[in-house]
Amino acid sequence: MSASERARLEVRKTYKLFVGGSFPRSESGRTYEALDSGGRFLANVARASRKDARDAVSAARKAFGGWSGATPYNRGQVLYRVAEMLEGRRDQFRSQLEAGEGVDRAGADEAVSAAIDRWVWYAGWADKIAQVHGSANAVAGPYFDFSLPEPTGVVAILAPRDSSLLGLVSVLAPVVATGNTAVVVSSYPRPLPAMTLAEVLATSDVPGGVINILAGDLAEVGPWLASHMDVNGIDLAGVEDPELAAAMEQAAADNLKRVLRPALPAWDVDDPGIERMTPFLEIKTVWHPIGV
Repeated sequence: MSASERARLEVRKTYKLFVGGSFPRSESGRTYEALDSGGRFLANVARASRKDARDAVSAARKAFGGWSGATPYNRGQVLYRVAEMLEGRRDQFRSQLEAGEGVDRAGADEAVSAAIDRWVWYAGWADKIAQVHGSANAVAGPYFDFSLPEPTGVVAILAPRDSSLLGLVSVLAPVVATGNTAVVVSSYPRPLPAMTLAEVLATSDVPGGVINILAGDLAEVGPWLASHMDVNGIDLAGVEDPELAAAMEQAAADNLKRVLRPALPAWDVDDPGIERMTPFLEIKTVWHPIGV
């Protein structure tokens, strides 16, 4: 039998988690099948456990000092590099959106373009948000008084379920542009764009641990992140169940996490704005004597 006559088995990919700049398997050994919009198999994806979530939080905390301490201009340049690399993998993201979300080629291409443009938009805000969200305060006395925004810390992001690329970028980019580090739980039924974004990040200038991406059941991993005492904020964008969202808000109160809860069951990803940057910023006020 000639080589051309032999049946060839397709090499099916298993997407792993992205934690601390590396691609570990889930410590539980679990995977699940990512299916296309017609219910057909696309790929195997590692299914994150609570232990994986703890590891991701530890990686994000370790990376926070260096990332928050970088100049805003430098952060913007690093994030712009990610947009450049997203542009280079446009065809792959478009194919994944066509398969996973069931949109046509034109719709998928439009979503990819919007995601890239949005990443650039937030990268550009990295060194401008302080001028808009900060202030010089009038005080009675020989002092300068400034209020400046600072990042909150480690932010858990529960990514939108249906908008697997544009929605993901819309919630992730404003968090890291402002100096926070992130632990993302991707869309459970449509995880491939998030996993491909992880591959982009691994070869970009973003330091390991700044962005960590988990795939798995939001109802399993999300509450664990909400109650984790080393997570400083949580974005509930992908939580469509009001009861689950309320339970996670209650869990987040244990260490006074900042909670962003968009209107349920869905929110509009077509309107970017700095209002998605400010929930995970804290205001630091500094006094300084005049003439010193």
